[in-house]
Amino acid sequence: MAKSSNLGFPRLGIKREWKKASERYWSGRIDLEELIATADELTSRHWKLQMEAGIDIIPCNDFAFYDLMLDTVVLLGAVPERYGIGADAEIDIDTHFAMARGRQDETADVTAMEMTKWFDTNYHYIVPELTRGMNFRLASQHPFSAVERARRTGVENPRPVLIGPATFLLLGKVLDEGLMRAELLDAVVDVYIEVLGKFAAMGVEWVQVDEPALVLDLDEEGVELFRRAYERIAGTAQRPKVMIATYFGGLEDNLGLALGLGAEGLHLDLVRAPRQLDEVIARAGETLVLSLGVIDGRNIWRADLDRTSAILRLAANGLGGSQRIEVAPSCSLLHCPIDLEYETSLAPEIREWLAFGVQKLEEVAALAKTLDGDAGFVQQFVSSRVALGRRHSSTRVTKPEVQKRLAKLDKKMTRRESRYEKRIEAQRKKLNLPQFPTTTIGSFPQTREIRKLRVALRKGELTREQYEKAIEEQTLKTIRFQEANGIDLLVHGEFERNDMVEYFGEQLEGYLFTKFGWVQSYGSRGVKPPIIFGDILRTGPMTVRWSKFAKENTGHPMKGMLTGPVTMLQWSFVRDDQPRKVTCQQLALAIRDEVIDLEAAGIDVIQIDEPAMREGLPLRRKDWPEYLDWAVRCFRITSSGVRDETQIHSHMCYSEFNDMMESIAAMDADVISIEASRSRMELLDSFEEFVYPNDIGPGVWDIHSPRVPSKEEIVELLHKAMKHVPRERLWVNPDCGLKTRDWPEVEASLKNMVAAAKQVREEFKD
Repeated sequence: MAKSSNLGFPRLGIKREWKKASERYWSGRIDLEELIATADELTSRHWKLQMEAGIDIIPCNDFAFYDLMLDTVVLLGAVPERYGIGADAEIDIDTHFAMARGRQDETADVTAMEMTKWFDTNYHYIVPELTRGMNFRLASQHPFSAVERARRTGVENPRPVLIGPATFLLLGKVLDEGLMRAELLDAVVDVYIEVLGKFAAMGVEWVQVDEPALVLDLDEEGVELFRRAYERIAGTAQRPKVMIATYFGGLEDNLGLALGLGAEGLHLDLVRAPRQLDEVIARAGETLVLSLGVIDGRNIWRADLDRTSAILRLAANGLGGSQRIEVAPSCSLLHCPIDLEYETSLAPEIREWLAFGVQKLEEVAALAKTLDGDAGFVQQFVSSRVALGRRHSSTRVTKPEVQKRLAKLDKKMTRRESRYEKRIEAQRKKLNLPQFPTTTIGSFPQTREIRKLRVALRKGELTREQYEKAIEEQTLKTIRFQEANGIDLLVHGEFERNDMVEYFGEQLEGYLFTKFGWVQSYGSRGVKPPIIFGDILRTGPMTVRWSKFAKENTGHPMKGMLTGPVTMLQWSFVRDDQPRKVTCQQLALAIRDEVIDLEAAGIDVIQIDEPAMREGLPLRRKDWPEYLDWAVRCFRITSSGVRDETQIHSHMCYSEFNDMMESIAAMDADVISIEASRSRMELLDSFEEFVYPNDIGPGVWDIHSPRVPSKEEIVELLHKAMKHVPRERLWVNPDCGLKTRDWPEVEASLKNMVAAAKQVREEFKD
């Protein structure tokens, strides 16, 4: 009999209970006991939801206090020395969080570990630090307690989830020159074998070992890591069966490697890579269990159950029956909202097109049972068929005026009037900024008071006029703060915005919004991706009112901030009925119109943020050129309609940009700002091979940590930056927006940032 399976469940909670508990703990408002109680309540609730959905194989240990990669660091005892943990000391929760967020108090002042994107998702993971002589050891009992708690909740055979040893090492950062990851492998695998032995002693039948690195281009070192690691694991007598989970792409040239690792099971992402199924079946042998990821774990559209069921029947025929098949989502449901049932205000016509986490599991269960002849799910298949038919014929999806405009796109709409060298002279003359100009990325703290204003407006407790008056007052305070503290290029603070994508989507036709569609981005940070269901159309200005108000209330240059088309695409749930690049072009045209309107309103500097440009890069290098071509083209569509003297900025954060610097240069923004402080400017090493031609602001303050950087730290970072960037083209700014920070941190950090810029100006005064 086929079984229904799940790879992982969202952690935040339907009402972001985990976010709230974590942040209360960090601020000292609750103790550790209450934090743990919240975690236990959430995991128990989520296990019950999966059981109620009819899932046979339910994961455990997929809940993380901050991030599963960080949990793996803790599991292996791989804590960097700066956190002061002895070789055999307990790794407490505060050290756990210090690695993720940094720590600055009377007892310690330590920076956080680096953070970057998890493959091509908007989820961020903590990057392990790899050094010679690391003392790997089994340093956490969390995986075993997760099994026990799942059993107490009623899960008969919970399947623990582990990040695999090869992926852990391949995604880690080597800090010691000349260190090969293979030098650390045996010590790491020793811990995994110990963990598997403990699971076996507990009666665990299967363990899910996530090895998504198998969908990447692997060099010889990567291939050797997999072979050596699993030769030892497969040869271990006392262990559960191993299900190696791959996702986000196909195995392609790594298929033979994956099949030769000696695992009893292999999970395939058949949403991203459906064509791999035939070859896998042909080479699967007589015993390999295949977990078939046929339900999209990264988007919210209802599945075509008829088509998917046909794929599963073909797989069963190829394997001689369904007994070796597990039906599953394509990846962990971490990337989806939890439950559509809470979205009671959605239009019924569109609501029936959607499936969130719980609904996806119900689809998985129905497919598995139907594969074995259970006729009890006929109505679910009928509902799927009807909903898909209505969606395909809906008049709300296609707009003729958008289609006509797309057809008229030409090269003229992707080129600025003059080259950067001419533009920058006109801009410098107009803006009259000092050397090493200071600015911020856009947002200032979204305090509890600001959020209360938004809630009050929504509930009708404030009129629109009262709300906007309060936002104006906060905007003016922020302008005066920047003026008083010496910021050169000002921003208005974005207090009117709920989210950098949602705010714009709410003003564009073709977008849909949820109330509880939260998805974890990192740690306690949740985002609520809007849904692109149809053609995108801008019906009027979106930001001009607030940028113009700010400009009229200062004599300083004012920057207008927009979210770029690629980021709007990547950070939304995107329609699946047309190519992504077409949707991106529609977004680009809408943002282009806003850019032109901002310029007409007197805004001299316009920032078009593209933090997701790298995130959207395909996982296989052979697929890069096509993506980069249309992604860069879409950015240029947004920015090419303004005069030379209007300065275009773009911002990017928390991704490895080294291997796409030429494409970033091809975007032809006058100024880019990038995350660089956590890596201590190491990102700029790529400039040794590629000379970036325009202005750049490498971040000097890690805003994802509550630490306040000192003036001396920032000066040191600026000196490092000047080794790669000519000082006449160097800007001074934080890593990212300040929305999530508190005002005391912002005030202290920005004062230090300005003081550092002034010191460096004095050093290089002509």
